[in-house]
Amino acid sequence: MNITIGRGKTARRAYGIDEIALVPGVRTLDPALADTRWKVGAIEREIPIIASAMDGVVDSRMAVLLSELGALGVVNLEGIQTRYEDPNPILDRIASVGKTEFVGLMQELYAEPIKPELITKRIQEIQAAGGIAAVSLTPVGASKYASTVAEAGADLLFIQATVVSTAHLSPESVESLDLVKLCQEMPMPVVLGNCVTYEVSLELMRAGAAAVLVGIGPGAACTSRGVLGVGVPQPTAIADCAAARDDYLQETGRYVPVIADGGIITGGDICKCIACGADAVMIGSPIARAAEAPGRGFHWGMATPSPVLPRGTRINVGTTGTIREILVGPAKLDDGTHNLLGAIKTSMGTLGAKDMKEMQQVDVVIAPSLLTEGKVYQKAQQLGMGK
Repeated sequence: MNITIGRGKTARRAYGIDEIALVPGVRTLDPALADTRWKVGAIEREIPIIASAMDGVVDSRMAVLLSELGALGVVNLEGIQTRYEDPNPILDRIASVGKTEFVGLMQELYAEPIKPELITKRIQEIQAAGGIAAVSLTPVGASKYASTVAEAGADLLFIQATVVSTAHLSPESVESLDLVKLCQEMPMPVVLGNCVTYEVSLELMRAGAAAVLVGIGPGAACTSRGVLGVGVPQPTAIADCAAARDDYLQETGRYVPVIADGGIITGGDICKCIACGADAVMIGSPIARAAEAPGRGFHWGMATPSPVLPRGTRINVGTTGTIREILVGPAKLDDGTHNLLGAIKTSMGTLGAKDMKEMQQVDVVIAPSLLTEGKVYQKAQQLGMGK
Protein backbone atom coordinates (compact mmCIF):
# COMPACT_ATOMS: atom_id res chain seq x y z
CA MET A 1 0.00 0.00 0.00
CA ASN A 2 1.35 3.41 -0.96
CA ILE A 3 1.14 6.39 1.36
CA THR A 4 0.91 9.92 -0.01
CA ILE A 5 3.57 12.37 1.12
CA GLY A 6 2.09 15.72 0.14
CA ARG A 7 0.87 16.24 -3.43
CA GLY A 8 3.81 15.00 -5.42
CA LYS A 9 5.26 11.93 -3.72
CA THR A 10 4.06 8.53 -2.58
CA ALA A 11 5.91 6.02 -0.43
CA ARG A 12 5.59 2.34 0.43
CA ARG A 13 5.45 1.32 4.09
CA ALA A 14 8.53 -0.70 5.08
CA TYR A 15 9.27 -2.54 8.32
CA GLY A 16 12.33 -2.72 10.53
CA ILE A 17 13.57 -5.71 12.49
CA ASP A 18 12.09 -4.48 15.77
CA GLU A 19 8.68 -3.94 14.21
CA ILE A 20 8.01 -7.61 13.49
CA ALA A 21 7.61 -10.78 15.57
CA LEU A 22 7.47 -14.48 14.71
CA VAL A 23 4.35 -16.55 15.35
CA PRO A 24 4.49 -20.13 16.71
CA GLY A 25 2.77 -22.69 14.53
CA VAL A 26 0.69 -25.77 15.36
CA ARG A 27 3.71 -27.90 16.33
CA THR A 28 6.96 -27.56 18.21
CA LEU A 29 10.28 -29.30 17.65
CA ASP A 30 13.21 -30.41 19.78
CA PRO A 31 15.92 -27.83 18.95
CA ALA A 32 18.39 -30.70 18.47
CA LEU A 33 16.39 -31.69 15.37
CA ALA A 34 16.59 -28.23 13.77
CA ASP A 35 18.75 -28.29 10.63
CA THR A 36 20.48 -24.92 10.09
CA ARG A 37 22.68 -25.93 7.16
CA TRP A 38 22.93 -23.72 4.09
CA LYS A 39 25.10 -23.60 0.96
CA VAL A 40 26.83 -21.00 -1.18
CA GLY A 41 28.22 -22.56 -4.33
CA ALA A 42 29.54 -25.98 -3.29
CA ILE A 43 30.41 -24.79 0.22
CA GLU A 44 28.05 -26.01 2.93
CA ARG A 45 28.03 -24.51 6.42
CA GLU A 46 26.17 -25.53 9.56
CA ILE A 47 25.91 -22.01 10.96
CA PRO A 48 24.08 -19.48 8.73
CA ILE A 49 26.33 -16.65 9.91
CA ILE A 50 29.05 -14.80 8.00
CA ALA A 51 31.40 -12.37 9.75
CA SER A 52 31.57 -9.05 7.91
CA ALA A 53 34.54 -8.09 5.75
CA MET A 54 35.61 -5.34 8.15
CA ASP A 55 39.08 -4.80 9.52
CA GLY A 56 37.93 -4.83 13.14
CA VAL A 57 36.05 -8.11 12.64
CA VAL A 58 37.99 -10.58 10.47
CA ASP A 59 41.66 -11.30 9.91
CA SER A 60 43.28 -14.57 8.82
CA ARG A 61 43.14 -16.08 12.30
CA MET A 62 39.47 -15.19 12.81
CA ALA A 63 38.60 -16.60 9.37
CA VAL A 64 40.13 -19.94 10.39
CA LEU A 65 38.34 -20.00 13.76
CA LEU A 66 34.99 -19.26 12.12
CA SER A 67 35.58 -22.01 9.55
CA GLU A 68 36.34 -24.50 12.32
CA LEU A 69 33.10 -23.62 14.11
CA GLY A 70 30.98 -24.10 10.98
CA ALA A 71 30.52 -20.44 10.00
CA LEU A 72 32.32 -18.12 7.56
CA GLY A 73 34.52 -15.06 7.91
CA VAL A 74 35.31 -12.67 5.05
CA VAL A 75 38.62 -10.80 4.87
CA ASN A 76 38.59 -7.26 3.48
CA LEU A 77 41.26 -7.28 0.75
CA GLU A 78 41.31 -3.48 0.60
CA GLY A 79 41.96 -2.95 4.27
CA ILE A 80 44.72 -3.09 6.81
CA GLN A 81 45.48 -6.77 6.19
CA THR A 82 46.70 -6.15 2.64
CA ARG A 83 48.36 -2.78 3.16
CA TYR A 84 50.71 -3.77 5.99
CA GLU A 85 52.84 -6.88 6.40
CA ASP A 86 52.23 -6.72 10.16
CA PRO A 87 48.79 -5.19 10.81
CA ASN A 88 49.07 -5.35 14.61
CA PRO A 89 50.81 -1.99 15.25
CA ILE A 90 48.31 -0.34 12.92
CA LEU A 91 45.34 -1.89 14.73
CA ASP A 92 46.85 -0.74 18.03
CA ARG A 93 46.98 2.85 16.73
CA ILE A 94 43.35 2.72 15.56
CA ALA A 95 42.24 1.51 18.99
CA SER A 96 44.25 4.13 20.86
CA VAL A 97 43.12 7.45 19.34
CA GLY A 98 40.26 9.67 20.44
CA LYS A 99 37.09 10.28 18.48
CA THR A 100 38.21 13.62 17.01
CA GLU A 101 41.45 12.12 15.69
CA PHE A 102 39.96 8.92 14.33
CA VAL A 103 38.90 9.86 10.78
CA GLY A 104 42.15 11.67 10.04
CA LEU A 105 44.20 8.74 11.29
CA MET A 106 42.15 6.29 9.21
CA GLN A 107 42.66 8.36 6.08
CA GLU A 108 46.39 8.41 6.76
CA LEU A 109 46.66 4.67 7.44
CA TYR A 110 44.54 3.63 4.48
CA ALA A 111 46.55 5.81 2.11
CA GLU A 112 49.21 3.07 2.21
CA PRO A 113 48.97 1.17 -1.10
CA ILE A 114 47.44 -2.29 -1.30
CA LYS A 115 50.13 -4.90 -1.95
CA PRO A 116 49.06 -7.76 -4.25
CA GLU A 117 51.56 -10.10 -2.60
CA LEU A 118 49.74 -9.62 0.72
CA ILE A 119 46.45 -10.59 -0.93
CA THR A 120 48.07 -13.87 -1.90
CA LYS A 121 49.65 -14.27 1.53
CA ARG A 122 46.38 -13.79 3.47
CA ILE A 123 44.54 -16.30 1.29
CA GLN A 124 47.31 -18.84 1.69
CA GLU A 125 47.49 -18.28 5.47
CA ILE A 126 43.82 -19.15 5.84
CA GLN A 127 43.93 -22.21 3.62
CA ALA A 128 47.17 -23.51 5.14
CA ALA A 129 45.43 -23.52 8.54
CA GLY A 130 42.44 -25.41 7.15
CA GLY A 131 40.09 -22.45 6.84
CA ILE A 132 37.78 -21.31 4.05
CA ALA A 133 39.35 -18.33 2.29
CA ALA A 134 36.41 -15.99 1.69
CA VAL A 135 37.59 -12.54 0.63
CA SER A 136 36.01 -9.22 -0.31
CA LEU A 137 36.74 -6.52 -2.87
CA THR A 138 34.86 -3.42 -3.97
CA PRO A 139 33.95 -3.22 -7.67
CA VAL A 140 36.91 -0.87 -8.21
CA GLY A 141 39.17 -3.24 -6.28
CA ALA A 142 37.92 -6.19 -8.32
CA SER A 143 38.97 -4.43 -11.52
CA LYS A 144 42.51 -4.28 -10.16
CA TYR A 145 42.93 -7.41 -8.05
CA ALA A 146 40.47 -10.08 -9.23
CA SER A 147 43.22 -11.84 -11.18
CA THR A 148 45.39 -11.93 -8.05
CA VAL A 149 42.54 -13.49 -6.09
CA ALA A 150 41.99 -16.05 -8.84
CA GLU A 151 45.66 -16.99 -9.00
CA ALA A 152 45.84 -17.29 -5.20
CA GLY A 153 42.93 -19.73 -5.27
CA ALA A 154 40.46 -18.09 -2.87
CA ASP A 155 37.39 -20.18 -2.06
CA LEU A 156 34.80 -17.38 -2.25
CA LEU A 157 34.89 -13.83 -3.60
CA PHE A 158 32.52 -11.16 -2.31
CA ILE A 159 32.08 -8.04 -4.45
CA GLN A 160 30.72 -5.45 -2.06
CA ALA A 161 29.83 -1.78 -2.14
CA THR A 162 27.13 0.36 -0.54
CA VAL A 163 25.07 -0.34 -3.67
CA VAL A 164 25.97 -2.73 -6.50
CA SER A 165 24.02 -2.99 -9.75
CA THR A 166 24.53 -4.27 -13.26
CA ALA A 167 23.57 -0.87 -14.70
CA HIS A 168 26.27 1.54 -13.53
CA LEU A 169 26.88 4.79 -15.40
CA SER A 170 30.48 6.04 -15.42
CA PRO A 171 32.40 8.80 -17.19
CA GLU A 172 33.69 7.70 -20.59
CA SER A 173 37.22 7.63 -19.19
CA VAL A 174 36.26 5.10 -16.50
CA GLU A 175 35.55 1.48 -17.39
CA SER A 176 32.78 -0.08 -15.30
CA LEU A 177 33.22 -3.55 -13.85
CA ASP A 178 31.40 -6.13 -15.96
CA LEU A 179 29.75 -8.28 -13.30
CA VAL A 180 28.54 -10.89 -15.79
CA LYS A 181 32.04 -11.36 -17.18
CA LEU A 182 33.55 -11.44 -13.69
CA CYS A 183 31.16 -14.16 -12.49
CA GLN A 184 31.84 -16.21 -15.61
CA GLU A 185 35.64 -15.91 -15.47
CA MET A 186 36.38 -16.26 -11.76
CA PRO A 187 37.20 -19.86 -10.75
CA MET A 188 35.32 -19.53 -7.45
CA PRO A 189 31.72 -18.54 -6.58
CA VAL A 190 31.16 -14.77 -6.59
CA VAL A 191 28.78 -13.13 -4.09
CA LEU A 192 27.40 -9.74 -5.14
CA GLY A 193 25.97 -6.89 -3.08
CA ASN A 194 24.63 -4.87 -1.61
CA CYS A 195 21.07 -4.40 -2.82
CA VAL A 196 17.62 -3.84 -1.31
CA THR A 197 15.12 -4.27 -4.16
CA TYR A 198 13.50 -7.08 -6.12
CA GLU A 199 14.65 -5.69 -9.45
CA VAL A 200 18.34 -5.25 -8.61
CA SER A 201 18.66 -8.56 -6.77
CA LEU A 202 17.11 -10.33 -9.76
CA GLU A 203 19.60 -8.65 -12.11
CA LEU A 204 22.51 -9.67 -9.86
CA MET A 205 21.28 -13.26 -9.92
CA ARG A 206 21.01 -13.13 -13.69
CA ALA A 207 24.56 -11.77 -13.80
CA GLY A 208 25.72 -15.02 -12.21
CA ALA A 209 25.88 -14.21 -8.50
CA ALA A 210 26.37 -17.25 -6.27
CA ALA A 211 24.54 -15.29 -3.55
CA VAL A 212 23.33 -11.72 -3.05
CA LEU A 213 23.88 -9.47 -0.04
CA VAL A 214 20.86 -7.49 1.12
CA GLY A 215 21.07 -4.33 3.20
CA ILE A 216 22.11 -0.71 2.82
CA GLY A 217 23.11 1.30 5.84
CA PRO A 218 21.37 -0.37 8.83
CA GLY A 219 24.56 -1.50 10.59
CA ALA A 220 25.78 -0.01 13.86
CA ALA A 221 29.10 1.06 12.30
CA CYS A 222 27.57 2.34 9.06
CA THR A 223 26.28 5.87 8.58
CA SER A 224 25.13 5.64 4.96
CA ARG A 225 21.54 6.36 5.91
CA GLY A 226 22.58 9.45 7.83
CA VAL A 227 25.10 10.68 5.27
CA LEU A 228 23.36 9.62 2.05
CA GLY A 229 19.74 9.07 3.11
CA VAL A 230 19.76 5.72 1.29
CA GLY A 231 18.36 2.45 2.57
CA VAL A 232 15.36 0.16 3.09
CA PRO A 233 14.52 -1.46 6.47
CA GLN A 234 15.81 -5.02 6.52
CA PRO A 235 12.66 -7.19 6.74
CA THR A 236 11.12 -5.45 3.75
CA ALA A 237 14.36 -5.55 1.75
CA ILE A 238 14.92 -9.23 2.57
CA ALA A 239 11.37 -10.21 1.64
CA ASP A 240 11.61 -8.36 -1.69
CA CYS A 241 14.97 -9.94 -2.58
CA ALA A 242 13.80 -13.38 -1.43
CA ALA A 243 10.86 -13.04 -3.82
CA ALA A 244 13.38 -12.39 -6.60
CA ARG A 245 15.31 -15.50 -5.55
CA ASP A 246 12.18 -17.64 -5.70
CA ASP A 247 11.15 -16.24 -9.08
CA TYR A 248 14.69 -16.74 -10.41
CA LEU A 249 14.66 -20.35 -9.18
CA GLN A 250 11.41 -20.97 -11.02
CA GLU A 251 12.84 -19.27 -14.12
CA THR A 252 16.19 -21.08 -14.22
CA GLY A 253 16.26 -23.93 -11.71
CA ARG A 254 19.25 -22.28 -9.97
CA TYR A 255 18.92 -21.37 -6.29
CA VAL A 256 20.75 -18.19 -5.23
CA PRO A 257 20.96 -17.63 -1.45
CA VAL A 258 19.96 -14.29 0.02
CA ILE A 259 22.27 -13.00 2.77
CA ALA A 260 20.94 -10.29 5.09
CA ASP A 261 23.72 -7.82 5.84
CA GLY A 262 23.53 -5.10 8.47
CA GLY A 263 21.55 -4.07 11.54
CA ILE A 264 21.61 -7.60 12.97
CA ILE A 265 22.80 -7.84 16.56
CA THR A 266 20.98 -10.57 18.48
CA GLY A 267 19.87 -14.13 17.90
CA GLY A 268 16.32 -12.84 17.63
CA ASP A 269 17.35 -10.47 14.86
CA ILE A 270 18.90 -13.38 12.94
CA CYS A 271 15.75 -15.48 13.33
CA LYS A 272 13.56 -12.65 12.05
CA CYS A 273 15.77 -12.19 9.00
CA ILE A 274 15.55 -15.89 8.17
CA ALA A 275 11.78 -15.83 8.65
CA CYS A 276 11.59 -12.97 6.13
CA GLY A 277 13.42 -15.11 3.58
CA ALA A 278 17.16 -14.88 4.27
CA ASP A 279 19.31 -17.99 3.89
CA ALA A 280 22.08 -16.57 6.08
CA VAL A 281 23.14 -13.31 7.73
CA MET A 282 26.30 -11.23 7.68
CA ILE A 283 27.11 -9.59 11.02
CA GLY A 284 29.88 -7.31 12.25
CA SER A 285 29.40 -5.88 15.74
CA PRO A 286 28.56 -9.19 17.47
CA ILE A 287 31.74 -10.80 16.07
CA ALA A 288 33.85 -7.72 16.84
CA ARG A 289 33.07 -8.36 20.52
CA ALA A 290 35.02 -11.64 20.45
CA ALA A 291 38.31 -11.84 22.31
CA GLU A 292 39.96 -13.05 19.10
CA ALA A 293 38.65 -10.19 16.92
CA PRO A 294 41.39 -7.96 15.45
CA GLY A 295 39.65 -4.70 16.40
CA ARG A 296 40.73 -4.67 20.07
CA GLY A 297 37.13 -4.14 21.18
CA PHE A 298 36.38 -1.61 18.42
CA HIS A 299 34.38 -1.85 15.21
CA TRP A 300 34.42 0.57 12.28
CA GLY A 301 32.87 0.96 8.85
CA MET A 302 34.54 0.16 5.54
CA ALA A 303 33.92 3.65 4.13
CA THR A 304 35.40 5.52 7.09
CA PRO A 305 38.84 6.06 5.46
CA SER A 306 37.37 7.68 2.32
CA PRO A 307 39.34 10.86 1.49
CA VAL A 308 36.29 12.34 -0.24
CA LEU A 309 33.25 11.46 1.92
CA PRO A 310 34.02 9.44 5.06
CA ARG A 311 31.12 7.30 6.24
CA GLY A 312 30.87 4.85 9.06
CA THR A 313 31.91 5.37 12.62
CA ARG A 314 34.09 3.61 15.16
CA ILE A 315 32.14 2.14 18.03
CA ASN A 316 33.47 0.67 21.24
CA VAL A 317 31.82 -2.74 21.29
CA GLY A 318 34.00 -4.10 24.07
CA THR A 319 34.95 -7.74 24.53
CA THR A 320 32.33 -10.07 25.98
CA GLY A 321 33.60 -13.58 25.27
CA THR A 322 35.34 -15.91 22.87
CA ILE A 323 34.15 -16.44 19.32
CA ARG A 324 33.05 -19.94 20.35
CA GLU A 325 30.89 -18.55 23.16
CA ILE A 326 29.36 -15.99 20.81
CA LEU A 327 28.54 -18.49 18.07
CA VAL A 328 27.85 -21.82 19.80
CA GLY A 329 28.00 -21.13 23.56
CA PRO A 330 27.82 -21.74 26.35
CA ALA A 331 26.40 -18.24 26.67
CA LYS A 332 27.71 -15.96 29.39
CA LEU A 333 25.21 -13.18 28.62
CA ASP A 334 21.42 -13.21 28.52
CA ASP A 335 20.96 -10.38 26.00
CA GLY A 336 20.84 -12.55 22.88
CA THR A 337 24.41 -11.86 21.75
CA HIS A 338 25.93 -15.20 22.86
CA ASN A 339 25.26 -18.72 21.49
CA LEU A 340 23.70 -17.39 18.31
CA LEU A 341 23.39 -20.89 16.84
CA GLY A 342 21.57 -22.02 19.96
CA ALA A 343 19.16 -19.10 19.59
CA ILE A 344 18.43 -20.03 15.97
CA LYS A 345 17.83 -23.70 16.81
CA THR A 346 15.67 -22.88 19.84
CA SER A 347 13.59 -20.43 17.80
CA MET A 348 13.17 -23.03 15.06
CA GLY A 349 12.08 -25.53 17.70
CA THR A 350 9.56 -23.09 19.17
CA LEU A 351 8.20 -22.33 15.71
CA GLY A 352 8.20 -25.98 14.60
CA ALA A 353 10.59 -25.38 11.69
CA LYS A 354 12.70 -28.44 10.81
CA ASP A 355 15.04 -26.68 8.40
CA MET A 356 15.86 -23.27 6.93
CA LYS A 357 13.21 -23.51 4.20
CA GLU A 358 10.51 -24.14 6.80
CA MET A 359 11.89 -21.30 8.92
CA GLN A 360 11.50 -18.97 5.94
CA GLN A 361 7.79 -19.86 5.82
CA VAL A 362 6.81 -19.15 9.45
CA ASP A 363 4.15 -16.52 10.12
CA VAL A 364 5.27 -12.97 10.83
CA VAL A 365 3.21 -10.24 12.51
CA ILE A 366 3.73 -6.50 12.69
CA ALA A 367 4.65 -5.59 16.26
CA PRO A 368 5.74 -1.94 16.46
CA SER A 369 8.00 -1.05 19.38
CA LEU A 370 9.82 2.01 20.63
CA LEU A 371 12.92 0.74 18.85
CA THR A 372 12.98 0.95 15.08
CA GLU A 373 15.71 -0.07 12.69
CA GLY A 374 16.56 3.59 12.21
CA LYS A 375 17.69 3.54 15.85
CA VAL A 376 19.98 0.54 15.62
CA TYR A 377 22.83 2.56 17.10
CA GLN A 378 20.77 3.30 20.22
CA LYS A 379 19.94 -0.40 20.42
CA ALA A 380 23.62 -1.19 20.15
CA GLN A 381 24.29 1.19 23.02
CA GLN A 382 21.69 -0.58 25.16
CA LEU A 383 23.62 -3.80 24.59
CA GLY A 384 26.90 -2.11 25.54
CA MET A 385 28.06 -2.03 21.92
CA GLY A 386 28.20 1.69 21.14
CA LYS A 387 29.95 3.94 23.62
